[in-house]
Amino acid sequence: MNRAPLLVLCALGPEVWALRGGDWHGAAGGPPVLVRTGVGRRRASHAVRRLLTSAPGGYGAVVVAGFGAAVAPGMAPGDVIVANGVRDAEGNLFAVDSGPELTRALKVLGLTAHNGVHHTADHVVRGLERRALHLQGALAVDMEAAAVLAALQELRPALPAAVLRVVVDTPEHELLRPGTLPAGVRAWRTLRATVPALVDWHETNQPVRPRPAPGTSNHPTSSTLPQEAS
Repeated sequence: MNRAPLLVLCALGPEVWALRGGDWHGAAGGPPVLVRTGVGRRRASHAVRRLLTSAPGGYGAVVVAGFGAAVAPGMAPGDVIVANGVRDAEGNLFAVDSGPELTRALKVLGLTAHNGVHHTADHVVRGLERRALHLQGALAVDMEAAAVLAALQELRPALPAAVLRVVVDTPEHELLRPGTLPAGVRAWRTLRATVPALVDWHETNQPVRPRPAPGTSNHPTSSTLPQEAS
């Protein structure tokens, strides 16, 4: 028997670079498949649908990871917000069962981690709109996760999934204001530091698949680096 690799989806190149440099030693299924989807729901949906339908052996689990904005007060750049659900702009809510387990794993690493609802928006959210989202129960906002979860629900509903965002900006210190650059560096380092928790979570949520016959391959591979797409 062998194991399927973890598929990790990021919107931006720097997010992929941060995760690529993390400690993936012992990851189930070997090195993760790291993919840059591009920003926004349309690009994320296109990327994940293509990946899920073009890999015969499939993936062991899917993680949406990267930087995000906190909409709740009292959070700091470098905090990790793990989703227990993701709501889209139309009000659809996608449950994410992995939230509490992954949050605990991140805390074991010494990271400050929160668990709650993420909101996937179609634009950068600022000011009073952030407050409104928080009043509706959200802790964080991104622009891709709901589209990925919608595709999974349609194509691979049994595939384990997780969503995490490392806070870059907060209601008190919004993006493009002074102090954003140091916050971005801290978030980049934190994102890299989440990798051992992702490895542990994948190991405990990884289905075992039959070993392919000699001379066949269940999954496109790369000689040394994980796959990256745009």
